Amino acid sequence: MSFTEKAKNKAQELSGVAKERLGDVTDNERLRAEGASEQSTARARQAGEHVKQAGRDVKDAFEK
Repeated sequence: MSFTEKAKNKAQELSGVAKERLGDVTDNERLRAEGASEQSTARARQAGEHVKQAGRDVKDAFEK
């Protein structure tokens, strides 16, 4: 996973946290849900990238 992808995922996750908290403060359910959704999306992307990297590591281990 490249640094750029990590940074994008983290930025999206933090944006989601901010939206969710703002929704809590303003009692805005739509904003809360949007924030939670953004966080989940960012975490899923990050997990997918970890799986891809693990696959590459296994492939490299067998090629040696």
